[in-house]
Amino acid sequence: MGFGSSLTSPINMNSSLTLEQQGLYQDPQIIAKILNNTRTIAIVGLSTERQKASYFVATYLRSAGYRIIPVNPRADEIFGERSYPNLASIPEPIDLVDIFRPSADCLKIVEEAITCQAKAVWLQLKIINLEAAERARKAGLLTVMDLCVKMEHGRYSGGLHEAGMNTEIISAKRIHRYI
Repeated sequence: MGFGSSLTSPINMNSSLTLEQQGLYQDPQIIAKILNNTRTIAIVGLSTERQKASYFVATYLRSAGYRIIPVNPRADEIFGERSYPNLASIPEPIDLVDIFRPSADCLKIVEEAITCQAKAVWLQLKIINLEAAERARKAGLLTVMDLCVKMEHGRYSGGLHEAGMNTEIISAKRIHRYI
């Protein structure tokens, strides 16, 4: 039994996406599929600064068992992993491209993700670029936009239940993910 195998519903976090766009880019089945099938995540815009959201999210995802590949042209190494200047420089397959860059940068990053044959792209919470998301989706990449992968992982794995949050996932079973 994997993530999202119970009844799920999307949580509207004051997204500026329309309901139709939320259906395309915040689909619980797509989120569960990404979380279940991802092993390697390239985080574009991963900061070396501990107080930044990208660093915190990467730390969480590493502790959950995902392999993190930093993409930051101004860093040589993050978490003891070589940092790459762009997706094209990464010499191994990428399951998920997690984007922590301004919306204006997203289309170029999505084009790189398509070229390197990533399986999915995730535009983080409050990062919205409809053209980039549509380009990714039409190229066959699983696509999520305007949600936080850390928060969704916690929601789907049962981790947020421990904090007393209503995750709107109906399940009596806590899912443990081991890679």
